[in-house]
Amino acid sequence: MIIKSAEFVISNVDYRKCPSDGKPEYAFIGRSNVGKSSLINMLTNRKGLAMTSSKPGKTQLINHFVINDNWYLVDLPGYGYAQRGKEGREQIRKIIESYILERTALTCLFVLLDSRHEPQQIDLEFLNWLGESEIPFAIIFTKIDKLSKGRLKENVDTYVNKLHETWEELPPIFYTSSEHRLGGEEVLGYIDEINKSLK
Repeated sequence: MIIKSAEFVISNVDYRKCPSDGKPEYAFIGRSNVGKSSLINMLTNRKGLAMTSSKPGKTQLINHFVINDNWYLVDLPGYGYAQRGKEGREQIRKIIESYILERTALTCLFVLLDSRHEPQQIDLEFLNWLGESEIPFAIIFTKIDKLSKGRLKENVDTYVNKLHETWEELPPIFYTSSEHRLGGEEVLGYIDEINKSLK
């Protein structure tokens, strides 16, 4: 898929105020500092489309971008940012959960995991919650350029084995590096496939 246009549409804290034109939505989520904004900018080939920050917890709204006038890319707040304080975390959790559970236009949720780290409890719990809630999702391992091939395989295998403890069948898995522009075509190809199947 070639992205010809990517435009910011609206930011919200309430899923009911999101666009109502019925276009399919592909949302991106992950723990704070997982490289979500960089990935979105790489996928859309727009440097400043999503705001990147060295400070975690920057995205606090549901951000909609219309792609090729055909589907929405949705940038969701990161989860589990400890320095937000209990009240702040609770507020973000409500925004995320209500969007994921109630948004009928949500077609696939891409969950980003940092390939450099061991399986984190917060990620595993989130993935299991998605499964229990029957939300269609895919996994994207980010920052693969930061590791040797051997170490990357080791880390991913550890993750996959951990997931197999609770999952019979795993969702699609992608590998990306925003810095080296790797993996974007595969992610967009997957979105393209789903869009074609919806027609």
